[in-house]
Amino acid sequence: MNLVTLEDIQAAADLIKGTAVRTPLLPCPWTAPDRPLWLKPENLQPIGAFKIRGAYHAVARLTDERRARGVVAYSSGNHAQAVAYAAKLFDIPAWIVLPEDTPRVKIEATRAHGAEVVLVAVGQREVRAHEITEQRGATLIPPFDHPDVIAGQGTIGLEIIADLPDVDLVLAPVSGGGLISGIAAAVKALRPATQVWAVEPELAADTAASLAAGELVSWPVADRNRTIADGLRSQPSALTFAHQRALVDGIVTVSEDEIRRAVAEIAHRANLVAEPSGAVATAGYLYRADELPKGRTVAVVSGGNLEPATLAELLATR
Repeated sequence: MNLVTLEDIQAAADLIKGTAVRTPLLPCPWTAPDRPLWLKPENLQPIGAFKIRGAYHAVARLTDERRARGVVAYSSGNHAQAVAYAAKLFDIPAWIVLPEDTPRVKIEATRAHGAEVVLVAVGQREVRAHEITEQRGATLIPPFDHPDVIAGQGTIGLEIIADLPDVDLVLAPVSGGGLISGIAAAVKALRPATQVWAVEPELAADTAASLAAGELVSWPVADRNRTIADGLRSQPSALTFAHQRALVDGIVTVSEDEIRRAVAEIAHRANLVAEPSGAVATAGYLYRADELPKGRTVAVVSGGNLEPATLAELLATR
């Protein structure tokens, strides 16, 4: 299976320039001296999450004719907003399929970009998205299982190495695997000595199980949906799993309590709003230090879209 290359990612960086924000690395002076931490705040993107990188890149790569027929996406929320935002920029129709339990803030944001939102029962989003794609003659933009999406997410890795060339460890959340696949492809090509580790909720640890088994291990939807990290309830595809097996150095899992506490720590110490999914990598740094390599560490804050009431609840856990 062909993996995304550094050249693919560099080309993606050129295409998304001016649309996706080139987020900075934020030093965290409150961290341990033997493992200083920088945060990569992808919650500062126009749609509040890293997904704009891959979604915009995939839409931009379509021919004018295909793009004019519109795009379809299925998502737990952030990819939905990203595809809707990209469609708005290109002035094309978009149909976005979301599970009924998607946080209301993500549903409303997707509609605000002009997309038609289709709500379905949990576990039915992919089926409905494929139906709409056939009915409308539109193009499906998957959330992670596509080289263009992976290449777009990989631009995060380019920026990390450019801003901190001697980084020792990069931590990124994992679910479907597009984010860490792209980051690892970029980082390993530019600085092979840097370790790239995945961080995953214990209640949705199908990637950890798969990497341990050396093959894809499927978890039931009901099991994965137990985690508060609603953006991390997907499973890897064959494409993203191939990237992870080839390029990712390790994986740790974090508990629900640790995810909640990490949201509060990021808010109080770094003045950033992170949704639970976006706080998972930092939770790995904070609560799994004994399982991780030491050294200069970057944790990707992948998104910051959550209900105000949920944020208030999580801030009170500190």
